[in-house]
Amino acid sequence: MNDVNDDAGAARPGRRKGERPSGNPPPPEAAPFYGRRHGKTLREHHAGLMQTLLPHLSVPDGPLDLAALFGRAMTGYRLEIGFGGGEHLAQRAGETPDVGFIGCEPFVNGVAKALALIEEGNLDNVRIHANDAGRLIDRLPAASLARVDILYPDPWPKRRQRKRRFVSDATLKRLARALAPGGLLCFATDIDDYAGWTLQRMLRSPDYDWPATTSADWLAPWAGWRSTRYEEKARREGRTSAYLTFVRR
Repeated sequence: MNDVNDDAGAARPGRRKGERPSGNPPPPEAAPFYGRRHGKTLREHHAGLMQTLLPHLSVPDGPLDLAALFGRAMTGYRLEIGFGGGEHLAQRAGETPDVGFIGCEPFVNGVAKALALIEEGNLDNVRIHANDAGRLIDRLPAASLARVDILYPDPWPKRRQRKRRFVSDATLKRLARALAPGGLLCFATDIDDYAGWTLQRMLRSPDYDWPATTSADWLAPWAGWRSTRYEEKARREGRTSAYLTFVRR
């Protein structure tokens, strides 16, 4: 799924390399990226897809017109942040061909895997931002998204690293601008501390509601969910996942 999972090659959405320089902070789209962008040498077919298919699916620079981006009428739009190897992205796009999906992933090997799944499924409702999601969010039209998925982001477990976590008050505010009222923000993690971190920021946000009433609302995955290799590994190691769903006010 996301950058933290092993089957995605650890292309985590929250990873950035190096510390922010002193002085005034850069605008979000210029924020430094902490993580690696390349893994093992790509297979020949994957490398070819990066040259031939990716240019046709890449999200262009500048302000976005989502209808023009997909070239046909869509019933809604979804954003997946840190799609890893693209398993979830391709699954959901295949299930709902009338919905436009934008996937963000800076890890080249993960992008190549996703392109292979898109080709295999002949999916024409997926577009790719092969970079950090922070460079895309502010270019999305206001209230344009029906759902945002943040699945297994890098937990950055050390206290000094936590400022690198993708979920922050500022990022949630930026995502709220792009989410339509009633839209969903779905977050999954197998790290208890990150689940608590996210809940704390969501509950103090004026932009979201958490409609959960029983533990089943966060311990059971979403309808149609297919467990990934990373998630299965987490379960073998005794970690339980949390599936948090928030609603844009």
